[in-house]
Amino acid sequence: MAEVTQASQQFVKIKEIRDGIVYLKNGGLRQVLIVSGINFELKSEGEQGAILANFQRFLNSLDFGIQFFIHSRKVNIARYLANMEEHKKEETNELLRVQIEEYINFVRNFIEENAIINKNFFVIVPYDPVSLPSGTKGILGLFGKKHGAAEHTKDTTEGENTAQLKERATQVMEGLAAIDLRAVPLENEELIELFYNLYNPQIVDKKGVVV
Repeated sequence: MAEVTQASQQFVKIKEIRDGIVYLKNGGLRQVLIVSGINFELKSEGEQGAILANFQRFLNSLDFGIQFFIHSRKVNIARYLANMEEHKKEETNELLRVQIEEYINFVRNFIEENAIINKNFFVIVPYDPVSLPSGTKGILGLFGKKHGAAEHTKDTTEGENTAQLKERATQVMEGLAAIDLRAVPLENEELIELFYNLYNPQIVDKKGVVV
């Protein structure tokens, strides 16, 4: 079992999660922002045009790449229905028991005909320090920095790297705020839960949710 676990970990690019930051095995840093949504279809044509224009300006203002990610998962309410069944058994009022039974049947039939999908929207902000071999910095400096990467010298510390990452994340949050989208960085526990769900979708679906 230990060998299987060790082999599985080789496919995970994450080294550790600390202080709300994802540290990758290759030295890269990532900050994950969860973003609110807007109902674009309900906006007027003028409002839609303004949103698209602001979004375009936001993207053009960035000198680094970002990744948009949508996590969609079918909601499993098996545990919720099981809890309702237990509540029905404990209910002494016959009228309430009948109402609970009708409610359980309604929810069960509705779910069978209409799958409920839970969607979360994320933006991944990267920072990838690049070590420059001795003697090549001056030559490469003629061509500027690589798009989306940062120059990394011996004097660069982890604190400076995280500061650069958080500065980028702040820029992204402010840009999204101009489109009425609220973005918040995920904390350690939220990041762990997110990646657990991504790497173990079948286990999560079987567990279901409690409403």
